[in-house]
Amino acid sequence: MAGGLFALLDDVAAMAKLAAASVDDIGAAATRAGLKSAGVVVDDTAVTPQYVSDVSPDRELPIIRKIAVGSLRNKLFFILPAVLLLSQFLEWLITPLLMVGATYLCYEGAEKILHAVRARGEEDHAPAAVEGGESEESVVSGAIRTDFILSAEIMVIALKEVAEEPFISRTLILIGVAIGITILVYGVVALIVKMDDVGLALSRRSSRPTQRIGHGLLRGMPLLLRTLSVVGVAAMLWVGGHILLVGLDDIGWHLPYELVHHAEEAVHEATGAVGGLLGWTVNTLASAVLGLVVGAVVLAVLHILPLRRGHDEPAGH
Repeated sequence: MAGGLFALLDDVAAMAKLAAASVDDIGAAATRAGLKSAGVVVDDTAVTPQYVSDVSPDRELPIIRKIAVGSLRNKLFFILPAVLLLSQFLEWLITPLLMVGATYLCYEGAEKILHAVRARGEEDHAPAAVEGGESEESVVSGAIRTDFILSAEIMVIALKEVAEEPFISRTLILIGVAIGITILVYGVVALIVKMDDVGLALSRRSSRPTQRIGHGLLRGMPLLLRTLSVVGVAAMLWVGGHILLVGLDDIGWHLPYELVHHAEEAVHEATGAVGGLLGWTVNTLASAVLGLVVGAVVLAVLHILPLRRGHDEPAGH
């Protein structure tokens, strides 16, 4: 009897170790999948603060919380079931969908550059959101719509990394990616947008060194937000262009990817110790240029050409 009990306990212990190992494997796979989508995560983190840049300080965190909840809902209730069904029954469709999302990112990046050029010299606009007002809901819904595209890119990129896993493991990994990345992105966004409040509080302390830190944070925040805006646009073009490069190669048009890959390898081999970094830079710049070209073409089709037709019509009457 005792021997049977000890054997049972041994079996339970072995099963517990196997379960723990499985959890570790799922956690490691979720981490790897999340890292593969790091470029889009940077984009998401850089873009979101723009939605609260003109919001009254007491509404910043509530708005970020609403956007974060909407982002998590997007990932878990809409995107996750869709990508799981795709991976199970229509795996061939994943690459084309990634490319559609990448084209949208390129368009967004090109459009932001166009708006930045047009906005030079214009007066500052009024705050985008007021406390509890309709415009606040507009800000939140706009941010969630943009997040949907970025979240879909993150989840599909992660899916490609774990496509060979069993269905249950794949599901758990993607749930982990969805929750982990949402917490990471919106936690960082919350820290960024409240940094000026932290700086103001520190500047009012009695300690001189603390005051200097506070004043430094206050002076640095506008620069940080402008930098994040630039980084967000660059990340859109880079990530979108790179996904298009890889996607074109996957569907059979190898020339663009091979040209960039050969240039990357040539720089890598010619520059010694820093070759890896410089080769990556070449790949990134080429991806961003492709992203800008594709985004500009889409922008022309969707905006410039209709405007020109609209201007041309009256002249003909």
